[in-house]
Amino acid sequence: MTRATVDVSRTSRVVTLRVSAVIEETEDARTLVFDVPDEVADRFAFRPGQFLTLRIPSERSEPVARCYSLANSPFTGDPPQVTVKRTTGGYGSNWLCDNISVGDTVDVLPPQGAFTPASLDTDLLLWAAGSGITPVMSILRSVLARGTGRVVLFYANRDQESVIFADALDDLVARYQGRITVAHWLESSRGLPTAARLADFAAPYRSFESFVCGPGPFMSAVTEALAGAGWPRERISTEMFVSLSGDPFAEPEPLDPVDDEDAACVEVELDGTVHALRWPRSRTLVDVMLADGLDVPYSCRAGECGSCACTVVDGEVTMADSAILDQDDIDAGYTLACRARPRTDRVRIRF
Repeated sequence: MTRATVDVSRTSRVVTLRVSAVIEETEDARTLVFDVPDEVADRFAFRPGQFLTLRIPSERSEPVARCYSLANSPFTGDPPQVTVKRTTGGYGSNWLCDNISVGDTVDVLPPQGAFTPASLDTDLLLWAAGSGITPVMSILRSVLARGTGRVVLFYANRDQESVIFADALDDLVARYQGRITVAHWLESSRGLPTAARLADFAAPYRSFESFVCGPGPFMSAVTEALAGAGWPRERISTEMFVSLSGDPFAEPEPLDPVDDEDAACVEVELDGTVHALRWPRSRTLVDVMLADGLDVPYSCRAGECGSCACTVVDGEVTMADSAILDQDDIDAGYTLACRARPRTDRVRIRF
């Protein structure tokens, strides 16, 4: 079997993977399955709901990179796969749908993202619209395969023909009777779902944790419905993707020496280990962690993907504007490490 061409250097984040299968899901959506060689398998271990960043071949002067959610579960033995749906005027999605075939190779960054449940034994209320089903499907499959939680899915689409994973969902409902409920909402027959209708749907599941992914108006309607129904903010997770403007595939440049006197002391808890660092006020937390050789969870370094989202446990930081976190997130203590700089002399951060 032909294997992918792989850069196994630990100094590079970029891995070139071979496409082993292309699955036509609907008329405008296809799933790309990747062959991951054994020597980099550990770098592609992922959590349910995470995403891959793909480099899109382009003749444009600026680099083109896009984030696509993993649709499969890490617990079923399947190779990683992302589902791409065409968007009007979307360069990346249309290029992938028009050009990628079995045997082609794609530059990929390892999995990132925090849109993932803390426990697979928790009851989940999942919300998806259109291609927003992709990370939700990964979470759903994982809970059923490995956890004990119940799953309720509300899935909105234009019409029956645009329902991605329709057959797979039917199979899961048949296989896991009593643990999964799927409610389809078709705009062709019912119009757009309103916050009031969504609140009515959510009412029986007030003890469940909610995960929401889809177009902006849909996500706003769901979060409005949940907030109105009294859902605690900490039990609502949302996932939103924007087109990346920078080049996440570029290797970080070495940091120039800075005046260490104007630096805060930061304790960073990462994967259960606490690291004490000096944090110059002119640098972002991602910069400082990379300079110290830490394996930072990041992708875009521009506040556009949310991979580096973390919690300010103690102290204060400033953060440049970002479309990823809303005011409720910020008030709850979340920040983006690639946009954060210290405000107080001592800060504690948890990833």
